Amino acid sequence: MIGPAAAPLTPKQLDSALDYIAAHPEIWEVVLTGGDPLVLSARRVKQVISRLTAIAHIKVIRVHSRVPAVEPTRITPELVRALKAKGKATYVVLHANHARELTEAAREACARLVDAGIPMLSQSVLLAGVNDDPQTLGALMRALVECRIKPYYLHHGDLAPGTSHLRTSIEHGQDLMRALRGRLSGLCQPTYVLDIPGGHGKAPIGPNYLSRDGAGCARIEDFNGRSHFYPPEA
Repeated sequence: MIGPAAAPLTPKQLDSALDYIAAHPEIWEVVLTGGDPLVLSARRVKQVISRLTAIAHIKVIRVHSRVPAVEPTRITPELVRALKAKGKATYVVLHANHARELTEAAREACARLVDAGIPMLSQSVLLAGVNDDPQTLGALMRALVECRIKPYYLHHGDLAPGTSHLRTSIEHGQDLMRALRGRLSGLCQPTYVLDIPGGHGKAPIGPNYLSRDGAGCARIEDFNGRSHFYPPEA
């Protein structure tokens, strides 16, 4: 379901969506999002995964969820089995915005997924007053990697009504990404993205470390802010 006034898909609507996917061989990956797909029963999750698995041109199934962090007891062995798609790559993408969300129970739930062979990625939203300082953001990224979850996207806050107090400036987000670069492992580096209003997709908006001088030589800035020429001057 999408939006506060929306209802879940009816069986007819779900059939229509799956028929559309089956009829378009250019579709390589399917994302199950919501709402949250993991609030469904293991039986219903298995039904959807099985129907997607039967479509030959679908090679990747991605499930986006907050459930492993906010309701970790739902990540049962039965649900984990339901998520595994024979012959397909299944990924679970955890939405988490602060390291404190990764409680011991949440870490155990994530381990059940990863130990079953389901890779995990993460998505986070940059939130003013929540995770918009280098120490807090870095702690979140490190905690995710400790759980064998690869940080994937750091989203700039959407222009959703009632959320302006949580949005930072893009410049502040870029400064935070600079603070992470060179001080945290490469495993801890998400891609800072803006979801362009109007349905135009996500664009990376992280800081730029490359410029050109007048002669066309590349100038590279390191994480300490020092510039270097490439190739190095003789």
